[in-house]
Amino acid sequence: MEMYHLRYFVTVAEELNFSQAARKLHMAASPLSQRIKNLEHELGQQLFRRSTHRVELTEAGAALLPIARDVLERFNAIPWRLREAVGPQRRTVLVGVPAALHPDLRARLQELEERCRDSYDLKRWPGTTGDLVTEVHDGRLGLALVRLPVADPALHVAEVLTEPLGAVLPAGQFAGRASVRLADLADMAYVPGPGDSLPASFDKIDTELREAGVRKRVKMPRTDYAGVAEMVSSGLGFSISMLDPESPIHRYSLGDIVVLPFDDFAPQLVTGLIWRRDRAREGAELHRLIEQASAVFGIESDISPV
Repeated sequence: MEMYHLRYFVTVAEELNFSQAARKLHMAASPLSQRIKNLEHELGQQLFRRSTHRVELTEAGAALLPIARDVLERFNAIPWRLREAVGPQRRTVLVGVPAALHPDLRARLQELEERCRDSYDLKRWPGTTGDLVTEVHDGRLGLALVRLPVADPALHVAEVLTEPLGAVLPAGQFAGRASVRLADLADMAYVPGPGDSLPASFDKIDTELREAGVRKRVKMPRTDYAGVAEMVSSGLGFSISMLDPESPIHRYSLGDIVVLPFDDFAPQLVTGLIWRRDRAREGAELHRLIEQASAVFGIESDISPV
């Protein structure tokens, strides 16, 4: 049995779908299925009940899941626990940041860097929320600012900023308007943001738009926020983005688009600060850093003794 067998097993157990698990693991479904069969053969236990439409954990699979998670947690913790044991007095710590981070949060990160300069050398590490959550969980990042929601019991999650969102529209079609209603957009196509960087909260926004009668969608090419602005500017549809003109997302704006608030819809983008709970405990590697981060961002730290 290899560690990757357990990683594959946990992913399938969480997804209960071999195709979805394979995509998450960046591999094909057929070899993933074979690896699970190899694990079942070695353990002498059937771990999943498979049918055409459904995958379920067997009693043995349900019993193995918490054991496998615990083993993976301990394995993934080896690098940062070793650094904690033998590392230098002043540690380099990577802090994850998402795209289009609000200037207020960037200023707080700079304050945190100054406060902790004697003990930590903080370096910013960009990424999507999904990647940043994984890297904090696995110990490669000490902290991260991410787009909420995030559900991981190993992580402490604290909200630090809520940004109202508005409709990004072709300026010519909405000249003189101070706001917009969902009914005004019913005949337009919704242009979502770049798929790799789009927060999970936008899935809910997409559902709410459909329920309100906005049913057309533009299938996105591989592009960035500048590409979305081009599509809106050309009249292909509308998008949703931050209202605050101070948001760096407005660097991608064009002269012939406008961002208007909704009269009957209140979409929001919530940013949170996350860290591993066990790395924040008194005496742990990041205890002082997380104490300072909690003060800088004005949040409850949930720091508990070992």
